[in-house]
Amino acid sequence: MQTSKLPKDFFFGAAMSGPQTEGAWRRFGKIDSLWDTWSNEKIEDFFNRVGSYAGNDFTNRHNEDFALLKSLGLTTWRTSIQWSRLMDEDGLLNPEGAKYYHDLFADAHEAGLETFVNLYHFDMPTYLFRRGGWESREVIEAYANFARTAFGEFGQEIKYWFTFNEPVVEPQNRYTNGGWYPFHRDFAQACRIQYGISLAHSLGVEAFRELKADGTIRSDAKIGLINCFTPPYTKENPSEADLEAVRMTDGVDNRWWLDLVTKGSLPQDVIDTLSARGIDLPVRPGDEQILAQGVVDWLGFNYYHPARVQAPEKSEDEFGNPVFAQEYVWPDAVMNESRGWEIYPKGIYDFAMTMKHDYPDLEWYVSENGIGIEGEDASKDENGTIQDDYRIDFVGQHLKWIAKAIEDGAKCRGYHYWAVIDNWSWNNAFKNRYGFVEVDLMDGYSRHLKKSAEWLRQVATTHEVA
Repeated sequence: MQTSKLPKDFFFGAAMSGPQTEGAWRRFGKIDSLWDTWSNEKIEDFFNRVGSYAGNDFTNRHNEDFALLKSLGLTTWRTSIQWSRLMDEDGLLNPEGAKYYHDLFADAHEAGLETFVNLYHFDMPTYLFRRGGWESREVIEAYANFARTAFGEFGQEIKYWFTFNEPVVEPQNRYTNGGWYPFHRDFAQACRIQYGISLAHSLGVEAFRELKADGTIRSDAKIGLINCFTPPYTKENPSEADLEAVRMTDGVDNRWWLDLVTKGSLPQDVIDTLSARGIDLPVRPGDEQILAQGVVDWLGFNYYHPARVQAPEKSEDEFGNPVFAQEYVWPDAVMNESRGWEIYPKGIYDFAMTMKHDYPDLEWYVSENGIGIEGEDASKDENGTIQDDYRIDFVGQHLKWIAKAIEDGAKCRGYHYWAVIDNWSWNNAFKNRYGFVEVDLMDGYSRHLKKSAEWLRQVATTHEVA
């Protein structure tokens, strides 16, 4: 098999988040986030009753983890600042939380890792959710205050910033599908939430620009947004209705954010279709000017699976929500049965070509990509090492398509794997494991290399994928 080569300046790193790793949920002045509240109210909703409290013990083990990442040839890592740790309930800086992150970033720097910081990873402070969440202009302004505070506090330490991770997921999981707290099934509300997040993102970028201009933020800093873009596909020989399903799926999940971060506006065809179905966004005078500030320096692309859709059989679901598309089951699909997601490495190339053709000026990197497998203990050899050849195959295939995309002109600058070290994953907890490094819950969260770790080291240090 032909070896693929990635550019010498292509970076490799680890993707993680504050709420999924830090733990220490009552330490360093942290107040409750929605995940803490849900864990406290209905712990039975979490796999094996493992709630938000412990993460993967990163707070206690972060220097060990930084050394691990460096030993695997990685040079960068991404985490998030938890709003509920940095700020108090009066919207003021929590000094204990600030020191926590100053120390964390200093330790990463000492280990030789460049830190990427994301400001929001589905973890709104509970008191702000109770004031209306992303539908409240007060909360949107509170996010802008949080962003401005973070930029001011860490502006000379951090080069790479992101306003949101996967802003499409919270509207879907909390308000459309009803799978996350507060378990709503209201598509119109999800659209209002998505609009509120868009305003918050834009205010965050505006604050970044202002503070960079006055020297608070280092001159080489960049601001971006991270989303889980899902390249859309439909069946062969599609009908007009099938193509319409693709347009709206792509419009709400992908183009909404791509237009916002490149043009400073939302796709009008999507807004018009939503309005025609009785869903009007809560637009106020001045919003157009706010959204215009949302243009970023670069983009993070989380890729796990494609979107395969076709024309819906009904126009509304059982809850009265409009239906624009339904799933199309591709006969040739290869599935990750643990997660229920299709494995389609070429999707990463197709997205890259969309970026090249439709958004040619925007640099980007793969900010998450990974495979979560349930029951990995069954793959251990006689020495107790997990033999995860499926992970090597998964990542290798995706990296080969990334290499081809770069050869064909894509502006892809790097790759972060989710999650190099097993971590807590929302209400799935530790059900599906993603890491190159095992976290043993029965042995005090101890870390152990899986078979794939040595493969990762070879790829990250040579930039070659066999």
